[in-house]
Amino acid sequence: MATHYFTLEGACGLIDWLEETFQALAPLSQRLGELHEEIRKSQTIIRSNGGGVVDAQLATQRRNLDRTSKLIQEGLQPVHELGILVKSVHHGLVDFPSIREGREVYLCWQVGEREIQFWHEVDVGFARRQLL
Repeated sequence: MATHYFTLEGACGLIDWLEETFQALAPLSQRLGELHEEIRKSQTIIRSNGGGVVDAQLATQRRNLDRTSKLIQEGLQPVHELGILVKSVHHGLVDFPSIREGREVYLCWQVGEREIQFWHEVDVGFARRQLL
């Protein structure tokens, strides 16, 4: 599949929709983090005390984790279909493939930012983003 490149204006036009999408996914993302922590605790108990009841809890936690992950992926499907790269659901961080000075770069946006103000090279991440 060919890469779709976004203009700054085109990417900015999607901000409100992305904001709504990530707000809708926030409770699922939070639940996912809680489930990871519950699973970690259950695994620690199993390692120290053996299985039993905790094994059954762990199986349920893993099913809930899989279900929650699937719901998040379904919620992100329209974002992916547009060619937007989701870097972090938890932080609402995305990259828009774009062309800048004749080369591919990413326009970078995070939930809470009212406009796209940053970009970065495709081989670096959020920490190295630069002002447009």
